[in-house]
Amino acid sequence: MKNVVITGSSSGFGYLNTLTLARNGYKIWATMRDPNGRNANKKSDLETISYKENLSIKVVEMDITKDDSVQSTANQIIEEDGKLDVLINNAGVMYVGITEAYSLEQVKEQFDTNFYGAIRTSKAFLPLMRKFNDGLIINISSLAGRLTFPYFGVYCASKFALEAYSETLRYELKPFGVDICIVEPGPFPTGLLYSGPDETDRVVFEEYGETSETPKAMLQNFGEFYKSDDAPNPQLIADDILKLINTSKGNRPLRQVSGIDYGTIELNEKVRIIQEKHIKDNLQMGHLL
Repeated sequence: MKNVVITGSSSGFGYLNTLTLARNGYKIWATMRDPNGRNANKKSDLETISYKENLSIKVVEMDITKDDSVQSTANQIIEEDGKLDVLINNAGVMYVGITEAYSLEQVKEQFDTNFYGAIRTSKAFLPLMRKFNDGLIINISSLAGRLTFPYFGVYCASKFALEAYSETLRYELKPFGVDICIVEPGPFPTGLLYSGPDETDRVVFEEYGETSETPKAMLQNFGEFYKSDDAPNPQLIADDILKLINTSKGNRPLRQVSGIDYGTIELNEKVRIIQEKHIKDNLQMGHLL
């Protein structure tokens, strides 16, 4: 049985991915923070479904912002399974507000989850994947990793960083038989949009005057859209990820846009042509494509 580690399995895409992949025959290591505390109900929910449907789901604690937590959980998984087939870096948080009014500490917190968290888990499992010359890492990015949105500056920056890291890893790991894929969701009603804190630099915030209320108005508009019949079903993400996993090694696309794309599909194709030409002609490393 192929095994999969999913970060942020307590809600949203992580929860849907856990159930979708488990129902398709995969063994899932569903990781989350504080499964015996604030996420105890989520853990119980997954374990109950797993028991009733005879699925292979193991809920384990892992805080991707802490080195020791990631390595400890990785050691547990490696000791039990001896391998890892798929790592899905799904855990994330979204800061939406006046970009200048977020403190440096808040920016670091945003990056610690969305960017450094994916690096921590990747470094924990990549040696094992390289050893077996096989494996797949799927990093959940966003349209905001390719397009910028006013008042999403800190979030966009973290996802742009994740995109660059992921694409570079894809080149470097090809000789080791490891695939890297990026999934770029559009807007989905998962609660992520409302997961971030308020801006803590209140002096700067107040200096923006009436403009400081614009982010809240944007969130309200998204909220109304999410209640409409036009809102996309988050299950699309889980289905796209299942398709990526089931695609043969070497044939998986670098980027998968899911849901409303705001032109990102077109952007990705145009950039792909330029990027591949750069790798082939300027760097003479076409063998890494």
